Amino acid sequence: MSEGSATNLCQTIREILLDKKAVDPLVLDVGGVSSITDFFIIATGSNFPHLRALAEDVEVTVKHQGTPVYRRSGESESGWVVLDYVDVVVHLLTPELREFYALEQLWGDAAILP
Repeated sequence: MSEGSATNLCQTIREILLDKKAVDPLVLDVGGVSSITDFFIIATGSNFPHLRALAEDVEVTVKHQGTPVYRRSGESESGWVVLDYVDVVVHLLTPELREFYALEQLWGDAAILP
């Protein structure tokens, strides 16, 4: 996936998350500080059903646009769901886990995209 395609995918996913009332969706450009992926998207769901709805809506909508998820990890009941699109990795967490793992701080050298 080209960087422009990955950036477009980030924008699409962020819009989906905002439409579904995700809390504080954040896009980090980790490409310069990690070989894992180019972008992380981190967002909070208010409870387990909300996490499930966020993950399902992202997965279904993006698949209909031609980009199926490469790998999905975690369940909403665990408090953390990861959707791996190779160049874009989406982390959906409960408020408690987002605060505990502090991914924004862990990847603090990454640029935050508007």
